[in-house]
Amino acid sequence: MGPSVLSAWLQSRYRKNVYLFIYYLIQFCGHSWIFTNMMVRFFSFGKDSMVDTFYAIGLVMRICQSISLLELVHIYVGIESNHLFPRFLQLMERVIILFGVITSQEEVQEKYVVCVLFIFWNLLDMVRYTYSMLSVIGTSYTILTWLSQTLWMPVYPLCVLAEAFAIHQSLPYFESLGTNSTTLPFDISTCFPYMLKLYLMMLFIGMYFTYSHLYMERRDVLRVFSIKKNVR
Repeated sequence: MGPSVLSAWLQSRYRKNVYLFIYYLIQFCGHSWIFTNMMVRFFSFGKDSMVDTFYAIGLVMRICQSISLLELVHIYVGIESNHLFPRFLQLMERVIILFGVITSQEEVQEKYVVCVLFIFWNLLDMVRYTYSMLSVIGTSYTILTWLSQTLWMPVYPLCVLAEAFAIHQSLPYFESLGTNSTTLPFDISTCFPYMLKLYLMMLFIGMYFTYSHLYMERRDVLRVFSIKKNVR
């Protein structure tokens, strides 16, 4: 590899790392703000704060989740090492719940489950983006590595249960109000509640697939980290 080629490769890698670091930092700041805001509001106003969680932090939550779709592009173009399909499932899971269920139905936004779901999502993302951000600059901590690869094990199933409960609570409103249900030409109608019921069944199938993938990823990451630690 000649000097010019090496220099170009280093510059390309440097730009990629800078971009990823900024991306992870933005996401970390966004999710940290949401989580901190929710905790402060809860300790200040108690259970009353849970009712208007979406009105207080829903916009920032939607922005963070929209930006996270860039991760599919990152994986596709190769600047982020991850498997595309499992990440796609995780992102679509949140997009459907956040935009299709919660945002589109005002009555659901006042449910306690929205607050619980946001806590779980942001707790996972704060740890994940902190770990990813430090990994980009070659910094690693044993406790953070272990936490990022372990916290999801109890929290992710709780997320799925909360998402399923949110769908369950939203169904009566979608059925009675007809939100997101449209009538197509030739008297063909699409009934959103039926689509949600179908998705509800698929949600747990997707959870099994995602959980299996994350478990294998955890095993590989912790094994490599242990080897690097022993070498040092």
